[in-house]
Amino acid sequence: MKVYFGADHRGFHLKEKLKAFLSGKGYEVIDLGNDRLEPGDDYTAFALKVANAVAEHPREDRGILLCGSGVGVDITANKIDGIRSALVADEARARTSRTDDDTNVLALPADTIEEALAERIAVAWLTTPFSGTERHQRRLKDIEEIEKHN
Repeated sequence: MKVYFGADHRGFHLKEKLKAFLSGKGYEVIDLGNDRLEPGDDYTAFALKVANAVAEHPREDRGILLCGSGVGVDITANKIDGIRSALVADEARARTSRTDDDTNVLALPADTIEEALAERIAVAWLTTPFSGTERHQRRLKDIEEIEKHN
């Protein structure tokens, strides 16, 4: 599994720490930007890069996006067909987003979560499988149908 990362200036420092942490745990980490702290950058560019990369192999690969609130990157990623991004600020929601919704992009609010919590959220999210229950599969098929018509 590849884990693609993207963050704007507000998420940059936490992204760098989280990348190093997950790399140390053996994950294949790919940084799609920003590669430097640039105060005027826009989250949309990095969210789009990560979402498009994950959309190439949406069942195998994952993406982690960070911006100040997490909302902007989450909205942007969810515009790409095949992407199910979840804005998460605790471990329980990270797990539920995987078991129930088979999310493939995690959006984190860099302004409001500490490094240790971000690490726990990321590990919970990356290690939790999709439940595969009939009702969850049915809902994902509904989402796929919606994507076909938008």
